[in-house]
Amino acid sequence: MRVCVIGAGLSGLAVAHSLKERGIGFVCLERAPDVGGIWRQPEAGERGPGYLSLHLNTAKQLTGYAGFPMPSAYPLYPRHSQVAAYLRSFAEWADLLGDIELRTEVVSVRQDVRQDADGAWTVVSRAADGTESVRRFDHVVVASGHHTEPALPDPLPSGADAFSGTILHSLDYRDGADFAGRRVVVVGLGASAVDIAADLSRHAEETVLSVRRGLHIVPKQLFGMSVDEIAEAPWWTEMSFADQRSWVERSLLVARGRLSDYGLPEPDHPVFSSAVTLSDEILSRIRHGAVTPKPAIASFDGDRVVFTDGTSTVADSVVYCTGFHMTFPFLPAGCPVAADGSVELYRRVVPAGRPGLYFVGLVRPVGSITRLVEAQSEWVARIVGGEAELPAPEVMREEIGAYLDSVVRRYGRTQGASIQVDVGPYLAEFRETQPV
Repeated sequence: MRVCVIGAGLSGLAVAHSLKERGIGFVCLERAPDVGGIWRQPEAGERGPGYLSLHLNTAKQLTGYAGFPMPSAYPLYPRHSQVAAYLRSFAEWADLLGDIELRTEVVSVRQDVRQDADGAWTVVSRAADGTESVRRFDHVVVASGHHTEPALPDPLPSGADAFSGTILHSLDYRDGADFAGRRVVVVGLGASAVDIAADLSRHAEETVLSVRRGLHIVPKQLFGMSVDEIAEAPWWTEMSFADQRSWVERSLLVARGRLSDYGLPEPDHPVFSSAVTLSDEILSRIRHGAVTPKPAIASFDGDRVVFTDGTSTVADSVVYCTGFHMTFPFLPAGCPVAADGSVELYRRVVPAGRPGLYFVGLVRPVGSITRLVEAQSEWVARIVGGEAELPAPEVMREEIGAYLDSVVRRYGRTQGASIQVDVGPYLAEFRETQPV
């Protein structure tokens, strides 16, 4: 039995480990020159989201693999280079490196669906020297994430073509020191936006944070506990959803007050109706005058950025931290992302009607993703190894539809909402399928 795992980041290594433990043959294809995914620092000339100031937003004891804890010498929130080194050491400890083909890009993944076919998947990959390989696998596990195709406003605000400064995406950002003495506008309020704005504020002459829509900014710790520890605590999971929301809202008022007091827009939605932004720094940097909040960009005018409130600022650079398109160009169109942008996966892992294809790590929790990835990997390995069975495609489609309906009721029809999961209930789904 042959399995192809795509990606050797945190998710791909978890899948490889689960397969290895069961003696299931596999090959892991990774286009980068080393394992580590987004935590590996890109080499010269290589694009990547691993900027130098990147740290974990989740506690090390929950972000490390269950059977291979992060070193005790690591801080609670390790920096990117420490996480990359840890992932490399995990791959060595689990004896995975011999099964990983580095500098190998997946070009195409297709299933033979002819009536007389065996349903195998044909994977076309390209090595660093341009040589292409065509191989057939019984199963393909996609664990490559979706931080590769940057999303920019389309079109950009008027005047962008004539802007005298530089416009870039967070994917191209490496270090605040590169902008020493410059005036920079950062666009967004997600994790990368607040990280990059805080980093820039220590080097740039002026740092402006342009925010179109308010998001809930949550400290990494509340009452001395990391928020992902809270998410897995029994006292938390036993609360009703309404009580959880009320507890967090009251805690945030104590911890930071109202966001409008910082010059940021108040969120137009309650907590847990959209992704939250974890940050201990950005509000402090605003209060210290190092970061200046502004509304959305209305237009560019020569060397100036004009905001929707009519104010403007001279800028040398604009960094759009506006996320990534959820695309998988090597897969058939519409898999797993539907035309409306929803990710359609049974248990957020299996596309109905495509036997032998799985996705691991394509979820967005409030808290650490590692436990979820490990649970997904174990489940996939059990399916591949014949220890577990999937329901009929129509049953899977019914579950997918019910889940997406619940997403719309809670989050609305927003991009990326279909991969939001609650840690406790999601892990419980996998515990229910474990053999007694």
